[in-house]
Amino acid sequence: MSSPLVHLEVVGQDGDKLQSFYSDLFGWQLNADNSQNYGVGMLDGETVGVGVGPAPEGPGGATFYMAVASVEDALAKAESLGGQRMMGPMEVPDGPTIGLFTDPEGNRIGVFQPPA
Repeated sequence: MSSPLVHLEVVGQDGDKLQSFYSDLFGWQLNADNSQNYGVGMLDGETVGVGVGPAPEGPGGATFYMAVASVEDALAKAESLGGQRMMGPMEVPDGPTIGLFTDPEGNRIGVFQPPA
């Protein structure tokens, strides 16, 4: 069984500008009414989320998140296949557990475990 795409994130140095850009370009309806000014919305109305905002560090980039049964198991498997763990598992308050790794070429990928 393949892991479905559940979230796409785009972050950079100017979160407001990125939110405007993607909203205007693709019609994304983003709500950034939170302390991180992180715009969130849904790409298809119910299953694929999108987030656009300021990068916590570095230049930013795009990350896609795949649903998995266990973030820890997915991160460990990525490491065993030549990837490198960047973060996690981390529980998001009132939300999922997430993790990040880089593939053997340095691309950032996220894994997402729905809340219990």
